[in-house]
Amino acid sequence: MSLLLLLWQEAAPIEVPEDLKQPPTIMKQSVKNYIVDPRDNIIIECEAKGNPVPTFSWRRNGKFFNIGKDPRVTMRKRSGTLEIGFRSGGRPEDYEGEYQCFATNDFGVSLSNKILLRVSKAPLWPKEVLEPVSVTEGSPLVLPCNPPPGLPPPFTFWMDSNMSPIPQDKRVSMGLNGDLYFSNVLAQDANTDYSCKARFLFTHTIQEKNPYKLKVQTNRKVAESTPTFLSPSGSESSKMVLRDEQLLLECIAAGLPTPIIKWFKKGGELPGQKVKFENFNKTLKIVSVSEEDAGEYVCMANNHLGTIRHSIFVQVKAAPYWLVKPSDQVLAPEETGRLICRANGNPKPHIEWLVNGQPIESSPTNPNRQVLGDTIIFRSVQIGSSAVYQCNASNEHGYLLANAFVNVLDLPPRMLGPKNQLIKVIKNNRTFLDCPFFGSPLPELRWFKNGQGSGLDGGQYRVYINGTLEIKRARAEDEGTYTCVASSILGKAENQVRLEVKEPTRIIQAPEHQSAIRGSTARFTCRVTSDPSLPVSVAWMKDDKPLYLGWRLKKDDESLSIPNVNEGDEGTYTCTVKSEIDQLSASARLTVLARPDPPMDLDLSDPAARSVRLTWIPGKDHRSPITEFLVQFEEDRWEPGRWQNLSSYPGDLNSVILQLAPFVNYQFRVIAINSVGQSDPSRPSPRYKTTGAAPDAIPKGLRGWGSRKDNMEITWEPLLDLERNGPNLHYIVWWRRKDVEEEWNNVTTLGAKHVVHNTEIYVPYEIKIQARNEFGAGPESNMVIGYSGEDKPTDAPTDLRVSKVDSTKVIIHWNPVDLNSVQGEFKEYRLYYWRESSQVPGLVVIKEKKVKGFYSTTVKPSGMLSDLVPYSNYKMFMVVANNRFESQPSNTVEFTTKEGVPDAPRFFKINRRSLDTIHLEWAKPLEPNGILTGYQLKYQTVNGSKVGPFQLETFFPNVTEFFLLVPDRSSRYKFFLSALTQVGKGEDYAEESPHFTNEAYIDQVDIATQGWFIGLMCAIALIILILLIVCFIKRSRGGKYPGGGYMSCFTKALVRDKKDLPLDAVDQKDQDGSFDYQFH
Repeated sequence: MSLLLLLWQEAAPIEVPEDLKQPPTIMKQSVKNYIVDPRDNIIIECEAKGNPVPTFSWRRNGKFFNIGKDPRVTMRKRSGTLEIGFRSGGRPEDYEGEYQCFATNDFGVSLSNKILLRVSKAPLWPKEVLEPVSVTEGSPLVLPCNPPPGLPPPFTFWMDSNMSPIPQDKRVSMGLNGDLYFSNVLAQDANTDYSCKARFLFTHTIQEKNPYKLKVQTNRKVAESTPTFLSPSGSESSKMVLRDEQLLLECIAAGLPTPIIKWFKKGGELPGQKVKFENFNKTLKIVSVSEEDAGEYVCMANNHLGTIRHSIFVQVKAAPYWLVKPSDQVLAPEETGRLICRANGNPKPHIEWLVNGQPIESSPTNPNRQVLGDTIIFRSVQIGSSAVYQCNASNEHGYLLANAFVNVLDLPPRMLGPKNQLIKVIKNNRTFLDCPFFGSPLPELRWFKNGQGSGLDGGQYRVYINGTLEIKRARAEDEGTYTCVASSILGKAENQVRLEVKEPTRIIQAPEHQSAIRGSTARFTCRVTSDPSLPVSVAWMKDDKPLYLGWRLKKDDESLSIPNVNEGDEGTYTCTVKSEIDQLSASARLTVLARPDPPMDLDLSDPAARSVRLTWIPGKDHRSPITEFLVQFEEDRWEPGRWQNLSSYPGDLNSVILQLAPFVNYQFRVIAINSVGQSDPSRPSPRYKTTGAAPDAIPKGLRGWGSRKDNMEITWEPLLDLERNGPNLHYIVWWRRKDVEEEWNNVTTLGAKHVVHNTEIYVPYEIKIQARNEFGAGPESNMVIGYSGEDKPTDAPTDLRVSKVDSTKVIIHWNPVDLNSVQGEFKEYRLYYWRESSQVPGLVVIKEKKVKGFYSTTVKPSGMLSDLVPYSNYKMFMVVANNRFESQPSNTVEFTTKEGVPDAPRFFKINRRSLDTIHLEWAKPLEPNGILTGYQLKYQTVNGSKVGPFQLETFFPNVTEFFLLVPDRSSRYKFFLSALTQVGKGEDYAEESPHFTNEAYIDQVDIATQGWFIGLMCAIALIILILLIVCFIKRSRGGKYPGGGYMSCFTKALVRDKKDLPLDAVDQKDQDGSFDYQFH
C-alpha cells in the first residue's frame, strides 16, 4: 500500500482548480467495441469537465449526428451521454455504427474514442435432419457442432437427451471450435445420444442442435492403431495472436490405445509461470501473451504403437500501446513546453496530431508551435493560445487516442488544501504531508519546520513535485508545525500543517483458536495498548460481518464471552481495534464440539447361524471425530426391554460382523462416541433370530462340601440366559468316592444344587457336571474333588506351656493331636488368651478375649504370641479346629509379662502463660507398663529454624505440673515430656508453646501496675477531696446535716446533682440556701 501511495505521489499531475478557466477534459466514455442488449435502451456515455462547462456534439459514421431530429435520442443534461429508447418503436439495429463525442468550450475541443456500437445477436440454429452416424469400434469420430454465429460468439457444450453433460476425458472431449472428438469409439458410446448446445450471453438463451445417434459396429477383436491428428491437420500450422491477449493452442489425436499429448517449445522452455494445460492436456493456454512467447510450439501424441508431432508457429503482433502518453500542460506567458506522444506496436504505429479535433496540418499556423514527429514543442506561448491536442497512434490492429490540453494562464501562487491542518500519525510510519498548490508559472515549493531553518529536503525528508512532503520514518522529535511556501515571480502563498506523532495501537494478547463443547462458555481475549491521547474502540466481527451481541453474548474492554455455545456460534471471530489514525485486527476460530448425532439406517445382511453383518450410516461428528461405536442388543425372551453392551468397534468402521449366541431373538442399536461423549442411541434394527444349538458353556463354580456330618452338597453356577442355546436346559451331575473302586452315581436336575445323603464323615468324592438342552449335550466339566461333612474333633491339644517370657511377647509350646481325630479339614491350632489383671496397684483392666491361629503339622509345634501389655497377668488355652468345629480346650496356662517402658502421658498442655511464666500440666500414662519412678522434661527455645540447647528437668511420679520462668517474653519453647520406670524412658509427648501475642487465652496482668489505672484512681481521689471541702464549708456556715454530718453532706452531693429536680415533702430549704436532708 505504501508503494502504491509513493508511486501516486511521484506521478500525480498538478490539477488545475475547477474555478479557473480551462479547456474540456473527457472524464468518462463507453468502450471502443460496444455490444448492447437489444432488449434494453442504448446508452452511449460521454462525460467531460471544463470551465466554462463544455457543450457536446456527436458524429456518427464520420458525419454530424443531429440529435434533435431523432425523437428516440436524448442527451442528458450537463453531459454528452446519449440515451436511445425504443418504447415508441424502432429497431436497435438501425443505430449500429461508429460514434464519436466532441466536448467544446471557449478554450478547445476534446474528443472521445470512436465507439463501435453493435447490437447483440442470437440467431436460431438452422433446422437439419441428422442421419444416424455409423462407426466401427476403435475408429476415431468427430461430431461437428457448427453453432450459428452470434454477437458475441456463443458458449458451446454437449449434453444428452436427458440434459446430462457428456462425460469428457482424454478419449472424448470438445475442441475449441465446439466439435466433439472421439480418439477411438467404444461400444458403450452408442448407449446415448449427443446434442450440441449454444448459450448466448446477452439474451441468456440456449439453443440446441438436433441430437446425433451413434451406431457402433463391434468386432470380436478391436484392432489397435497408431496416433493421427484430428485437429489440427497436417504436420504444421500457424497462429497469430495479439500482445496481452490469450493464446490457445490445441492438439487432438486419434488412436487406440488413446494417445497421450505432450507439449514442447522449440529452442526454449515453456513459460512455466504463464502456461496452463487444459482439456486433458490437449490445450495449451498462455494468458497475457508477450513478444517472447512467439516461436515454434510442438505437440506430440504417442501410444505404444508410435509417436507423431505437429508444429504450430506462433506470431505475436501488437495493437498500439503507450510508451509516453501526452499529459496536460499549464504554461505561463512566454514559457516553453512540450507534448510527447510515444507509442509502440507491431507493426509500428503511425502518429497523427490533431488540435481541437482537426488535423494539425489543416489548423491555423502557429509560429510558437513546432511538430517534430511524436513531439510538439511550444515556445513563448501567449494568452489566448490554449487548445486541446489529440494524438492518434494506429496500426492495422487498432488505435490509441489521447487528449492533452495546453492551458496558458498567468496566476500567482495559491494554496488549494484546507488551512492549518492537524495531522496525527503513528510513530515509525512513513508519513505524507500534503500541500496542494497551483500557480502559473509553476511556483517553487519549499517546506520549513517550526518556522525556522532552511527548507526540508533530503535525508529524512523528501518533497514531491505536487507539493507533498514525505517523512520516511516519523519519530517523536518530528512533531511540530510544518509550513509549505509556494513562490513564483508573481508572489507567494503558504499553508501550515501541525504534526503529532502517536504511539501505535497494539494487540498485546490476541484471541486464540479454541474448541468448545456445546453448552459451555467460550471466551476470546483481545487486550490492547495504545497512545494515551488516542481513544480506541474494540469491535468484534464474526466471519467478516459485524457481530450482533444480543442478550447472550457479552463484551467487555478486553474480551468477548459466548455462553452456552452452539453450532451457530462456530466461525472466525475478529477483534478490530481502531483509533482515529490506525487500526489493526486479530482473528481466531471457534470450533464447537458436541456429542455426535446418532447413527442412522441400520441394516442387517450376511445372516449366519451365529453371526450377522450390521451396517449403519454415521451421524454428524460435530467437529470431534468419532473414535468408537458401541453396539448394544436387546432380546425378548429372558430380559425384554433391557439393552446390553455387545461389543465396541473403532470409529472408522460402519460395517461389522456381530458374533451372536444361539436361540436368541436379537435387535441391535449403535451409539457413536467422540471426545465430548456418547450420542443418543440409534433407532433399533430389525429383529434377527438365531437358531438353537447344544450348550457351549460348562457350568462354573462346581464344588462339593458338607453342610452336615453325613451329607455332601454339590453346587454350581447356573448357565447365563445367553448360554442356554436352546429350551429345556438341565444339568447331569456325576459323583463317586475317590480312591475307591465304584461306579459313577448321577442325577439330572433343573436347579443348581444336589445333596448326597448318608455319607461318611469327611471323605473325598470325584465330581463332574454337564449341561444339556433339546438340541443336545454340552461339554463335560473337568473332575473336581469334594468332601462330605465334618464333625467335632475328638482330641484336644495337650501340655500347653510357655517359655522366654518378656514384656510384650512369649513363646508357646503344645503337644499336637492326631490329624485323623480332627474329623474334617485341619484348619489351625486356635489359641484363646486374655489379660487377667495388671501388676500395677489399682489399675483396672478389661478382660477382652483374643484369638490367634497357628498352622503347624510338626511333631513339636511352637509359636510366638506378641503385642502383649507389659507387667500384666495373662491366661490362655488352645483348641484344634476344622472348617466347622473346634475341639475341647487344652489345659489353661497363666503367665506374667515383665515390666516395660511406660506409654506417653495421657495429656500434656500449657494451661496459662503470663508475662514471665509458662504453666505446664500433664496426666499419668494410661498404661504405665510398670511402677512409675518419675517424669523427664526436656525443652529448648525455638526461633524459626533456629533452636537452642536442650535443658532437662526431672520430677517425682506424683508431680503433674511445672512453672517455667521465661527470661525473654518473645521466646517460644518446644517441650518433650516422658514417663519413667525402672526399665527406662517411655514415649515422648511433644508440645510447643505459642508466641505470647498469639495466645488463645487471656494473660493475667497485674492491673495495679498499669499507668492508666493509677491515673484513674488519682482523678477519683481528687474529686472526693473537692466534695469534702465543699461539705466542710457548708457545715461551717451552720448548715444542718442530721443523721450523718459530713458523710450525709457528701452522700447528698453525689446523689443530687441536678438543681431542677422537685424536692421531697421532707426536704426543707433554709434561708441561707442550704438543704436539710432526712433519711427515712
